[in-house]
Amino acid sequence: MMHHAVLSAVAELGPVSQAELGRSLSIDPKDMVAILNDLQNDGLVTRAPDAKDRRKNAISLSPGGQRRLLRTEELGRQANDELTAALTPAERTQLMGLLARIVQQEEPCAETSPRGE
Repeated sequence: MMHHAVLSAVAELGPVSQAELGRSLSIDPKDMVAILNDLQNDGLVTRAPDAKDRRKNAISLSPGGQRRLLRTEELGRQANDELTAALTPAERTQLMGLLARIVQQEEPCAETSPRGE
């Protein structure tokens, strides 16, 4: 799961320094090195000297990484469609809104009493 998160972040932020990538995802630097090694060995990211600071590596998505990310996003959409097939479009929208609120820690899900009343 972390590999996909890193791949997604590189696509969004890239080219990005290894340190910035780790900070943005709250991943320990030594763990980030291991994840990036795996992704590079699989041909999904590239490391190159950062044009602004040659002491740093800039991490970019490779063409293979772009293809993998597109494929996993499509598989995710298919899985979501299958899981929510029994819902109406309005119910799907409502479900996605509620799930988004759950992952946004600063926003409470509901203004209810502890017993849900």
